Amino acid sequence: MAFSEFGGQAVRQRWVDTAVTVAFEHLEPVSAFPVMPGRRWGPGLWWSATTGRHVASGSNAMRAQLMVLDRDPDIVGLAGRPLRLLWHDEQRRARSWTPQLFARRTDGTALLADCPSHNGAGGERALAAAMMMERACEQVGWSYQRLEPLDAVLAANLRWLAGYRHPRNQIRPDLTAAVLAAFARPRPLIDGVQAVGDPIEVLPAAFHALWHGHLSVPLERPLHERVLVEPGVLSPAEAVRAASPHDMASGLKEVP
Repeated sequence: MAFSEFGGQAVRQRWVDTAVTVAFEHLEPVSAFPVMPGRRWGPGLWWSATTGRHVASGSNAMRAQLMVLDRDPDIVGLAGRPLRLLWHDEQRRARSWTPQLFARRTDGTALLADCPSHNGAGGERALAAAMMMERACEQVGWSYQRLEPLDAVLAANLRWLAGYRHPRNQIRPDLTAAVLAAFARPRPLIDGVQAVGDPIEVLPAAFHALWHGHLSVPLERPLHERVLVEPGVLSPAEAVRAASPHDMASGLKEVP
């Protein structure tokens, strides 16, 4: 396999050795994402609320999957195209594939993933590479997936909440605590927000809590002011503590 070390130097090592020693979540892409003429969305950077760093992104479909992974509490690291796998097929022809996404899990294992815009994207070459990726990941206890495109409503809801993922929307622990307390029992969004104070001030804190899962709404249905908001997976006290150390340290980072 191949990857780029810090400073851009290309490295080749045996896959089973490299997978357990290299922190791919900290590496830059081994090659730039291609720019496709005529596409409405091209390569860019996604600011990760999980890591406080930018992740290279190559398409709208990939950006959507980054949103999902960035909210997943089991994910602690993300990177775009940090490695390329090299192998020979049955005819001894050299083959290679660069998975679009790398995600590190809390248990130290990882997910390699591609983000096709539709099920047949990439053709036979992509499907053949997917089989090889699955075998390679099985060797080291990882997993590989071709992530299915998101439902349009879910994608739209995540895009909206992502606009409030940055810690600047949780700079007052007292306001965060009040928002979480207001939704200690399920109630419509606007009712809980108005119970805390001025919606202009309170809504960003509520959306920030929804992004991080400290509050919960049915994301498969369109968001609106009367949507039913419920407590998230953490208690109010835990939710306030969960974001504070990391968020305050990364509070000056920019969001695209």
